[in-house]
Amino acid sequence: MKRFILTLFALPALLASTAVLAQPEYVSIEMEIDINKPAAEVWSKVGGYCDITDWLGIDCELTSGAGGMGTVRALAGGRIIEIMVAQTDLSYGYTQPVQEGAFYNLYHGFMEARPVSAMTSRMLYTLVLDVSNLADQAAKDADVARRRATFEGALANMKEFAER
Repeated sequence: MKRFILTLFALPALLASTAVLAQPEYVSIEMEIDINKPAAEVWSKVGGYCDITDWLGIDCELTSGAGGMGTVRALAGGRIIEIMVAQTDLSYGYTQPVQEGAFYNLYHGFMEARPVSAMTSRMLYTLVLDVSNLADQAAKDADVARRRATFEGALANMKEFAER
């Protein structure tokens, strides 16, 4: 009985300490670039699920599916796995699955070619992730800046490919 009562008193403290450790801090990194081509033409050049090889310079292999919803791609020799979880004619969204023994940052990406006029479009790329595992605000800011620089470079490459 004593053990049961002690457990009841210890449980709230245990739950409170777990809640403190599990406070996610989500960031959204929104990027865009204007392109002097119609959105459908842009998407046909950069919107394939493994076109990331061309505009980000990273190897890609489809390991499941054919490029539509539920397709799984392996990047960087399989070190990064991404699953397509959203798709329209001019966009897709993806997520990275939980990896056993590693911090899960809920990483999601969304890419869209949005028509602006009959002859122009805007390419949008948004990342959402949890940075709560990073040591301090400086580390969080550096991580966001690194990701932004990488994907803004990718958007510039998309623009170049699309406007050829």
